[in-house]
Amino acid sequence: MGDDSEWMKLPIDQKCEHKLWKARLNGYEEALKLFQKIDDEKSPEWSKYLGLIKKFVTDSNAVAQLKGLEAALAYVENAHVAGKTTGEVASGVVNKVFNQPKARAKELGEDICLMYIEIEKGEAIQEELLKGLDNKNPKIIVACIETLRKALSEFGSKIISLKPIIKVLPKLFESREKAVRDEAKLLAVEIYRWIRDALRPPLQNINSVQLKELEEEWIKVSSAAPKQTRFLRSQQELKAKFEQQQGLGGDADGGDDDEEEAVPQVDAYELLEAVEILSKLPKDFYEKIEAKKWQERKEALEAVELLVKNPKLESGDYADLVKALKKVVGKDTNVMLVALAAKCLAGLATGLRKKFGQYAGHVVPTILEKFKEKKPQVVQALQEAIDAIFLTTTLQNISEDILAVMDNKNPTIKQQTSLFIARSFRHCTPSTLPKSLLKPFCAALLKHINDSAPEVRDAGFEALGTALKVAGEKAVNPFLADVDKLKLDRIKECAEKVELVYGKKPGGAAEKKEAKPVTGKSAALAGPAGDKETKDAAAKPGPLKKASAVKAGVPPKKGKPAATAGTGGAGAKGKKGPETKEIFESELSIEVCEEKAAAVLPASCIQQLDSGNWKERLACMEEFQKAVELMERSEMPCQALVRMLAKKPGWKETNFQVMQMKLHIVALIAQKGNFSKTSAQVVLDGLVDKVGDVKCGTNAKEAMTAIAEACQLPWTAEQVVAMAFSQKNPKNQSETLNWLSNAIKEFGFSGLNVKAFISNVKTALAATNPAVRTSAITLLGVMYLYVGPSLRMFFEDEKPALLSQIDAEFEKMQGQTAPAPTRGISRHNVGGGDDGEEEEQEEVGNDAVDLLPRTDIGDKITAELVAKIGDKNWKIRKEGLDEVTSIINEAKFIQPNIGELPAALKGRLNDSNKILVQQTLSILQQLATAMGPNIKQYVKNLGIPVITVLGDSKTNVRAAALATVNAWAEQTGMKEWLEGEDLSEELKKENPFLRQELLGWLAEKLPALRSVPSDLLLCVPHLYSCLEDRNGDVRKKAQDALPFFMMHLGFEKMAKATGKLKPTSKDQVLAMLEKAKANMPAKPAPPAKASSRVVGGAAPAKFQPASAFADDLGSNAMESKPDLKKAKAGGLASKTKGVQGKKVLSKPNLKEDDDKSGPIFIIVPNGKEQRMKEEKALKVLKWNFTTPRDEYIEQLKTQMSTCVAKWLQDEMFHADFQHHNKALTVMIEHLESEKDGVISCLDLILKWLTLRFFDTNTSVLMKALEYLKLLFNLLSQEEYHLTENEASSFIPYLILKVGEPKDVIRKDVRAILNRMCLIYPASKMFPFIMEGTKSKNSKQRAECLEELGCLVESYGMNVCQPTPGKALKEMATHIGDRDNTVRNAALNTIVTVYNVHGDQVFKLIGNLSEKDMSMLEERIKRSAKRPSSAPVRQAEEKPQRTQNISANASMMRKGQAEDMSSKLNQNRNMGSHSESTHTVPREFQLDLDEIENDNGTVRCEMPALVQHKLDDIFEPVLIPEPKIRSVSPHFDDMHSNTASTINFVISQVASGDINTSIQALTQIDEVLKQEDKAEAMSGHIDQFLIATFMQLRLIYNTHMADEKLDKDEIVRLYSCIIGSMITLFQIESLAREASTGVLKDLMHGLITLMLDSRVEDLEEGEQVIRSVNLLVVKVLEKSDQTNILSALLVLLQDSLLATASSPKFSELVMKCLWRMVRLLPETINSINLDRILLDIHIFMKVFPKEKLKQCKSEFPIRTLKTLLHTLCKLKGPKILDHLTMIDNKNESELEAHLCRVMKHAMDQTGKADKDTEKGASRIEEKASKAKVNDILAEIFKKIGSKENTKEGLAELYEYKKKYSDADIEPFLKNSSQFFQSYVERGLRLIETEREGKGRIATSTGISPQMEGTCVPASTHTVSSSIGNTNGEEVGPSVYLERLKILRQRCGLDNAKEDRPPLTSLLSKPTLPTVASSTDMLHSKLSQLRESREQYQHLDLDSNQTHSSGIGTTLASPSSAAANIDDLKKRLERIKSSRK
Repeated sequence: MGDDSEWMKLPIDQKCEHKLWKARLNGYEEALKLFQKIDDEKSPEWSKYLGLIKKFVTDSNAVAQLKGLEAALAYVENAHVAGKTTGEVASGVVNKVFNQPKARAKELGEDICLMYIEIEKGEAIQEELLKGLDNKNPKIIVACIETLRKALSEFGSKIISLKPIIKVLPKLFESREKAVRDEAKLLAVEIYRWIRDALRPPLQNINSVQLKELEEEWIKVSSAAPKQTRFLRSQQELKAKFEQQQGLGGDADGGDDDEEEAVPQVDAYELLEAVEILSKLPKDFYEKIEAKKWQERKEALEAVELLVKNPKLESGDYADLVKALKKVVGKDTNVMLVALAAKCLAGLATGLRKKFGQYAGHVVPTILEKFKEKKPQVVQALQEAIDAIFLTTTLQNISEDILAVMDNKNPTIKQQTSLFIARSFRHCTPSTLPKSLLKPFCAALLKHINDSAPEVRDAGFEALGTALKVAGEKAVNPFLADVDKLKLDRIKECAEKVELVYGKKPGGAAEKKEAKPVTGKSAALAGPAGDKETKDAAAKPGPLKKASAVKAGVPPKKGKPAATAGTGGAGAKGKKGPETKEIFESELSIEVCEEKAAAVLPASCIQQLDSGNWKERLACMEEFQKAVELMERSEMPCQALVRMLAKKPGWKETNFQVMQMKLHIVALIAQKGNFSKTSAQVVLDGLVDKVGDVKCGTNAKEAMTAIAEACQLPWTAEQVVAMAFSQKNPKNQSETLNWLSNAIKEFGFSGLNVKAFISNVKTALAATNPAVRTSAITLLGVMYLYVGPSLRMFFEDEKPALLSQIDAEFEKMQGQTAPAPTRGISRHNVGGGDDGEEEEQEEVGNDAVDLLPRTDIGDKITAELVAKIGDKNWKIRKEGLDEVTSIINEAKFIQPNIGELPAALKGRLNDSNKILVQQTLSILQQLATAMGPNIKQYVKNLGIPVITVLGDSKTNVRAAALATVNAWAEQTGMKEWLEGEDLSEELKKENPFLRQELLGWLAEKLPALRSVPSDLLLCVPHLYSCLEDRNGDVRKKAQDALPFFMMHLGFEKMAKATGKLKPTSKDQVLAMLEKAKANMPAKPAPPAKASSRVVGGAAPAKFQPASAFADDLGSNAMESKPDLKKAKAGGLASKTKGVQGKKVLSKPNLKEDDDKSGPIFIIVPNGKEQRMKEEKALKVLKWNFTTPRDEYIEQLKTQMSTCVAKWLQDEMFHADFQHHNKALTVMIEHLESEKDGVISCLDLILKWLTLRFFDTNTSVLMKALEYLKLLFNLLSQEEYHLTENEASSFIPYLILKVGEPKDVIRKDVRAILNRMCLIYPASKMFPFIMEGTKSKNSKQRAECLEELGCLVESYGMNVCQPTPGKALKEMATHIGDRDNTVRNAALNTIVTVYNVHGDQVFKLIGNLSEKDMSMLEERIKRSAKRPSSAPVRQAEEKPQRTQNISANASMMRKGQAEDMSSKLNQNRNMGSHSESTHTVPREFQLDLDEIENDNGTVRCEMPALVQHKLDDIFEPVLIPEPKIRSVSPHFDDMHSNTASTINFVISQVASGDINTSIQALTQIDEVLKQEDKAEAMSGHIDQFLIATFMQLRLIYNTHMADEKLDKDEIVRLYSCIIGSMITLFQIESLAREASTGVLKDLMHGLITLMLDSRVEDLEEGEQVIRSVNLLVVKVLEKSDQTNILSALLVLLQDSLLATASSPKFSELVMKCLWRMVRLLPETINSINLDRILLDIHIFMKVFPKEKLKQCKSEFPIRTLKTLLHTLCKLKGPKILDHLTMIDNKNESELEAHLCRVMKHAMDQTGKADKDTEKGASRIEEKASKAKVNDILAEIFKKIGSKENTKEGLAELYEYKKKYSDADIEPFLKNSSQFFQSYVERGLRLIETEREGKGRIATSTGISPQMEGTCVPASTHTVSSSIGNTNGEEVGPSVYLERLKILRQRCGLDNAKEDRPPLTSLLSKPTLPTVASSTDMLHSKLSQLRESREQYQHLDLDSNQTHSSGIGTTLASPSSAAANIDDLKKRLERIKSSRK
């Protein structure tokens, strides 16, 4: 026992864990006592035992376990924390207690389980018990079933979820243990007690014997509704109520409540397991269903029928299946199959329920059409199908389809449709059958009851009867106004027989409604709002009455449900009241009228009616009036009286007093009598005729108003307006419209047929009379008050001027509320008619949309279109979507029939191409606007997928999706979205984007709703998981949405839903719920809403609701802002903002006003780059449109929102142009101060300005252009350069404006285009302007052509893109334009080009028609007559256009910067002192222009090509007079067809379009392959080769980089090029025509191609490279050997100079040279050695030996030596005779080298050749005079440099002394005045200093280094001022050679041998004369190339030179000798470095 004492001392919790069972037993006993003692359920003591309770129940000792169970029960009952132990304790009970033999243990176990259920842990317990059913031990199973049964019996089916239990029941019935089966039976009986027959379907398949036993037991179950007898902790109120009832022994109405709560709880469908059938369809189902044999189709259908028998189907995509079945129903010829397919559809609808709703719209029309079948079994199947389908959707959704069939000619269809309507109505309640639906249905059914076929009539009666029963007489009667009594009785009779699905109550309510306006009972049925609200309404009439008083006759609105149901939604014509039926009386004959009138009027009165004397007539009228005033309403024969008034002279009465009286009497009769429409028709014509009369007009209007009050405004207005517009008097028309405007204000808008007026208003708007137009616009303003913005839709196609007037009128009306009607409501209103009025009023807004004429686009949605949208190729899908967009755009408003479109669009919402997703979203947005409220039926199958898109990772896609969802919700309201599980399914997806967007959207929409479907509850569990999402944004959005969920669902339901959460989560969520409860807004209250609506008009009403409204929204003014917007979603028709809307919004505005101080453009780092990337990657729309669509504007708005101040953006995107002007003013003010901001947003600013170009308002346009001028000035100052993106999204739209009719604007645009060239290269502007010449606007064409001329004039031919040829051809087409100005512009432009470029123009233009050519020649002759003016004009214009070209050039450099190598960037940064070099490059530029472009036009400056004084070199030669060549040598051939055809084909070779190029190449190839035709190519070879290598360059730079291009295309092009060239180079005679320059470029292109790694990556790349190899060999072998050798030497020189050129390139060039060396022995005699040696001399001059040795590779020097060695070997000493073309040979390194080689050869052979000596002496003899020039050039160069200036002057002084006759004039002539005086002053100084001392100048100055490589200058003197980049210089000998070629090109000495001095001095070699036209083409193209580069690099070079002191020399004499070829080399070098 010693042990005992030890454990006795332990605390209770430790005893409970002791290893001795006695200790534990003792511990349990004490614990039990303790648990019963603790009062505080939250005491900390409880927590100690949390982990022990499981051990209590699972104790291994049976005795201890029993005590433990008791203690555990006490713990669960009393402890606050007990819930945390549920899972473990329950599983302990199931596994360790239920298997105990002691009954007591089992009982306690059950009690513990039930106690857990009581503390709200039902789900967890149920889960454990259900797990227990899988235990192997039957005892445990039995105990679990028993516990479940007890739980159900006590707590009821609301707390114990039956679905999982029923699921396992069949399995229990199959158990082998009888005990289990018996217990299962008891459980089944208990379940039956709660859900009755819903239990039958799930148990259908159990053993029949058991089923029979069950049936017997079920019969015994008492029919009284079961009640919950044990309550949860949260249900204590219910418990008290229950106990109280038990005490009373009755179950007054609590029973009802309970019953109402419990009975509808379980639906058998809910208890079933859903079956997935789509995968089980036969594999070949879709083939079979289309099969020819009906048996096969039948098999397919039977397979489906079998599957759809499953009572519940898994949701999925059934679209294809439904489509197939629909096709069978609609098209199959075998009626048996039609019936079968209908059964399948019925099965699908029953199995899918609401989920089938999305397909209902497709199927319903087909089934209804099919009712034409007579066979009963088909009809029955179709009926079952359509009934099943009806239950899956709403009547609203399919109403359009039903109504469409109602007018069908086939009586069976009519009959069956009516019967279907009747059956459908039975399922409706007053709230689901609103007036808006009843109206069209009743109208259609009324036609049916008048049908000739009796069965149609019967069906019509039945349907109307059902409607009457459901909606109540008050709602339906107005629509039955014109039905005669017999038929009405018949309808009522049918109504009595109708059995409604929802029991009798609605019917009862309808009956009672006549007596009492609203009773509590009927209100209880009112629908979603439930009892409470309506009871309050009934109980507290006080405040409501007050409200109605305030509203001046506008009835109060008793909560929407009460209004719709309680009053049965009384019809629009409720005010006709009892007299409705008497509106039309039959027309009486004139005799009857006279009788009746005689009975009530004095006889004298009737006699004098048509008296000839006006006074008698007047007296008669007075009597008439008195008589009418005294008559009683009942006895007044209105029709007779008005017919008397209309009797001759009637309305033609000439005396105005009589007429006034007459009109007044009409008004009296209408007011006092029962005035019918028949009477009205008698007088209205007369009234309308007089309404415009000055004297009688007022009376006529009064009479019309009175009639409107008697016969309803809608009818009267329609008649009056129709009559007014059927006659011609404009005064009458305008006054009628004025009357109508007034009447609408007085009567309100209800019932008016907008459609009928619209056409008349349109007529009025088009009237010539301004008064009529004004009246029409005023009327529209009044209508706007009621209809809202949707009214504008009718007038969108009016002229802009008119539209702006209408908009201005609407603007005036904005913010005003419509006045309350003062007439037309007092008269027949009885009881609740008010509400009808109210309802009607509310619907007006939506009706306006319904009135729009809608187009049916169903037939345009063809199968092909749908196939396109689903195509594999995204481009085709895009085309499909574009088509849909245009279909919808054209239709504007469409009917809901859109065929297969929804399914097709749904597929595109998850397209991999995001652009298509966005496009689809914009289509859906369009669709919503176009279809209006009818879009409802597509919410499930199209709306919900849009919500899925909210989960997209891209912001812009999500934004688009949200906009789409909002557009839809605006049309559909929120109910459709919230019904069903779809929304909760979306929220369930764990996508953070989707969750945050969706919750944000719900938080925005929910506050405005008055009621929501119960399905919202399904979202709550997912909302809770969002509250704990790992993404912060999701959590935040979930918290924001919480109060709005609670506002609709209530705190209790929300708190209960936390039950399933984990304990930790639950506490957190509950805390949040508590917090949300405090912030929870109240539901929007109806009265407050009414006040924000149209109706609330009287002044006091304005103030009354404001506070209420704010309170509703949690007194949070900001919160009410979204609310106003959403008013519509809550079912409001109001489109105008309520007064409080203004109040609430005023505060934020104030704040924003203060905000205008900040910057207007916010700089977002890298914002612009990001936008460009997005546009490039097609993430956003490319800025490219003919007119800006909304999505572009929205996109721009979104992009601007981050970088433009909010207030400015509001101005920029305002609907009114004045705001645009304000925005532009602000932007102009801020332009200077916010330069950086402007530049960072430039792309957006330019895009916004393009939108302004599409505005019609001139003031905005002018302002925009003013801004642009300032903007471009600023940009050029900032040296900014437009990006491609900015240019392409702006220039094309600017060019549109150049065709504006107003001169001012055109002038401005031209000025802007001029300025553009300063910030965007002219050559890139050119194609844009060229595009502008294709416009339809002739002004634009002309202006663009002029602009092109100016560009060519200012910038030379190099601006012409893509090639001058193409550009000129394009321009020349306009010579034949039909518009004179365009023709002139085209001619002037081409003349300008001719002035710049000479006869080459004809060549480039190509073929022109005779007429055009003669016009052009004529124009050119005329311009030639005044040659002097041309250069002058050019000189004037040039400075103005180019301002400073160097700045321009530097701009252009920037443009290229993107693709230049980094090397160039460094250079640019090193040398960007643009200031000091401004003047220089400009002169330079102009010189180049002169030299390059003047190929033979008259130019006096011709000699300036080379400005050395050449006299002393060849005295006899005078500079020849340049002759004008009349036409180019080929001009005569132009007309001979072949040459021009070949020209044309060759021009196409260089085309940017691959196919064009390939075709051209193939054609040329054909010609070359036929020997007889190949000769035709002679003379075109250079031209062809140039075109070819341009194409190669295009492929290399453009096509290869183009991702979109199919690389196979490129390979095809390559193979064509190479193929045709190989063919060419096989024809030796043609191959030899290729000139050096062309061969050089060709080899460059081919070698570049061989080295292009991208080509190797292509599939057939290697093949291409092999072919190129072959071609190169052919070129080397077959070309003229001199030319190719020369070309290779130049190419090698260039490639070694170019820093960026790859060593591989030079290596390949050298390999070609080696091959040439190998060929030399055979070819030496055909080679012109003089030229080759000149090239080698130039090469060695550029690369002296020491420089070559510095090369990384030794190949160049070896190559050169090998070449020379071979030449020497082949020629021997004679080689020295071939140095004739080299000036000052004695300085040439080449000569020395050759001598060395020869000497070496002689040493070896021992033969001294005299020739050599001769040669050597000859060389020394020739001390060239050119040396003098070289020396002088060197001296001047020194003077020009800062360091050596003094030395230079000294040298010059000494030189002058030595050669007194030396002429330094040429050197000074071209320099500035300052420089000249400086030299003279310097010489004078030295003279005074020296006084006769002489010093000979040395010519060994170090040449300045440019790139830091220190190479000493070689012995030769330097002449060129433009040294090449490496510091090497070139002597004048080169110039002489080049000069000669230039002269030859310019036609100065075209190889005329009759000038001996020149030829002898130049030792002219025999050059192969290439046809001069090709030579010219070559020269042109090389110029084009050079000048393009020149633009980009001129500045660069001058800057580099500047740094080494040459800057000033540029102005020195020798600069005039700017050597083109040298420049060309440098440019080539820079170009290759760029590559």
